[in-house]
Amino acid sequence: MIEKTVAGILRHKHLTLAVAESCTGGLIASRLTDIPGSSGYFVAGIVAYANEAKIKTLGIDHETIRKFGAVSRQTAMAMAQNVRHLFGAHIGLAVTGIAGPGGGSTAKPVGTVFISVSLGRRTYFKKYQFHGTRLEIKKLAKNAALGLLKECLS
Repeated sequence: MIEKTVAGILRHKHLTLAVAESCTGGLIASRLTDIPGSSGYFVAGIVAYANEAKIKTLGIDHETIRKFGAVSRQTAMAMAQNVRHLFGAHIGLAVTGIAGPGGGSTAKPVGTVFISVSLGRRTYFKKYQFHGTRLEIKKLAKNAALGLLKECLS
């Protein structure tokens, strides 16, 4: 399981992680904290589902959401950077997307997910297009987020 691999890397490198989730609804935090000893690397997780939660809890600029949307590269990157700084973690991981079955558009169909990792002076991001049920998209997004985190740590 990828969460065990990521947990092992974080422990080995003595790094801490804070997570900001939207469309995954806390799934990443849940899976990472299922692993014994997670308190050694997992600092905090926030589920900022509504735009107001992103603005009030994570400090995302209202203008960023207005201009680019809650599901965007810019919002994902701001979420990763802000959750990292908010909790003083070494790494910030963020996911925002459209799990469906509704809510999609031509430009951003259901299954569109942006994932970002803030580490050191860099912030990485990837855009994904998943297909499946709401639950399948959430699981795929969780795996992709942990995969991107693993890639950034390698």
